[in-house]
Amino acid sequence: MTAPTVSPARSAHAATAPTDDAHTDQVLYAVEDHIATITLNRPDRQNTITRPMLAALSQRLVQANADSQVRVIIVTGAGRFFCAGLDLREAPPTVLHNLDKPTICAHNGSSAGYGMDLALGCDIRIMSSESKMAAAFTARGVVPESGGTWILPRLIGWSKACELIFTGRTLSAEQCVAMGLASQAVPADQCLTVARALATEIAGNAPLAVQAAKRMMRMSADEHFDDHVHHVYLQLLPLFQTQDFKEGMQAFMERRAAKFEGR
Repeated sequence: MTAPTVSPARSAHAATAPTDDAHTDQVLYAVEDHIATITLNRPDRQNTITRPMLAALSQRLVQANADSQVRVIIVTGAGRFFCAGLDLREAPPTVLHNLDKPTICAHNGSSAGYGMDLALGCDIRIMSSESKMAAAFTARGVVPESGGTWILPRLIGWSKACELIFTGRTLSAEQCVAMGLASQAVPADQCLTVARALATEIAGNAPLAVQAAKRMMRMSADEHFDDHVHHVYLQLLPLFQTQDFKEGMQAFMERRAAKFEGR
């Protein structure tokens, strides 16, 4: 199987396979309607990630982030699992946290270990109601290896993060939503559809402004309020000069939908 491509009519930057990677069929990539979809495609092994897959995943994330035609990135899995973890020891993390473009995890099936960290590393999670997240790190004699100890306290607070990591519990989709780990739990056959609908809604907004907003939220984790407001102002200055800003204001005045071009 080869990675799916997209008609040039839908994207001027249809996917091309990464070079020097025999595992490209295990990380599928497609671009359609300003949305890049990256699919972990190793369903026979519950989408556990090998070192070559991790390299391919990182490369695809960087590719999508650099593509001016891509406005939102969806990460999902093939088959019944999203990702059951790493199929190796000591793997480097992906570049997910540093992407400027919004990322959505279509959590189509259960995740564990690195797979849970990968899902949590996305900005938004849409979960299949049949899926689960297994925080079974300490039960296996390890700790969250790919950012979970940084992400979880910021997502759900110190007390809940400690409870989850120390106990190594497995959470249902409904529990994940209630705890704030996911936005929605939807029927399994609607997971990717709902994620794409959300991605389409996001892609309809000014992409440079969306990316700047994400950068500011990421920076806010380590800034005092006054410093942060100053940095937001510095982000606004170049946005005021964009065609998208002018289009957004004009569309508002004319009471019509804006047509943003990302410039």
